[in-house]
Amino acid sequence: MAKMLVVGAGTMGRGIAHVAALSGFDVAVGDKKGVDTAPAVAAIRGEMDKGVQKGKLDAALRDAAVARLRASADFCADAAAADVVIEAVFEDLDLKKKIFTHLEEHVRPDALLGTNTSSLPISAIAGVCRHPGRVIGTHFFNPVHIMALLELVRAEQTTDETLARALDLAKTLGKTPIVVRDVPGFATSRLGVCLGLEAIRMLEQGVASAADIDTALELGYRHPMGPLKLTDLVGLDVRLAIADHLHRELRGDQYRAPELMRKMVAEGKLGKKSGEGFYRWVDGNAVAK
Repeated sequence: MAKMLVVGAGTMGRGIAHVAALSGFDVAVGDKKGVDTAPAVAAIRGEMDKGVQKGKLDAALRDAAVARLRASADFCADAAAADVVIEAVFEDLDLKKKIFTHLEEHVRPDALLGTNTSSLPISAIAGVCRHPGRVIGTHFFNPVHIMALLELVRAEQTTDETLARALDLAKTLGKTPIVVRDVPGFATSRLGVCLGLEAIRMLEQGVASAADIDTALELGYRHPMGPLKLTDLVGLDVRLAIADHLHRELRGDQYRAPELMRKMVAEGKLGKKSGEGFYRWVDGNAVAK
């Protein structure tokens, strides 16, 4: 059975571990030293239970996946045993570099190393490794167990073999991959952030309510979720960090964050995870203000 170590027990790490366990991987969930990932594993199990209750997941598949899923009790040993390591900590380039420097001390030479980021330079992360050719960007989308896309970002150092293995991984996980060059924002963030920021500017200018702006995109352009609700789901703080990064790198005014967004982040209105953003979130459901 193939083994995967997911580094990071937040929303994205939990989602990646969820999908990997359902796809047949023996999955260990680790995080920085001293962090107990047992609650994250319990949360993944709870999400699978919801799938069973809604009739979207077979109970036997749930039970088999849960049996393959565990909190990492020995990070170094799990790194050494892993066929695939996916790092999914928050968007901090220095932190990601530190993690990959540490991982290189333990992982096998043939292990595939992926970094889940929506905007940070993959080549810079790979650059701290002795074997940078096996590093690739693996940009998953939230919620991971529902979203079909996997954006594979090829660093300057990424080898053809690594790309081929990453494409096979996407297939195993049931994802549809796209391959993009390592440029700021890749393909999805450059497009998605522009749309989200413009929606916030429209709300700021009183063009329409958040719910009506979202409905316009959902029904008028067949988007599965409106840009403001999606920003709530991703986290306003996360999207603000991405916007600031893209504005620094690409300079375009389309990436300049609206003052409304900065004000909401400063007030702790981060979206679903804080209970309030452009919507109020009650029992995991968005309620229009």
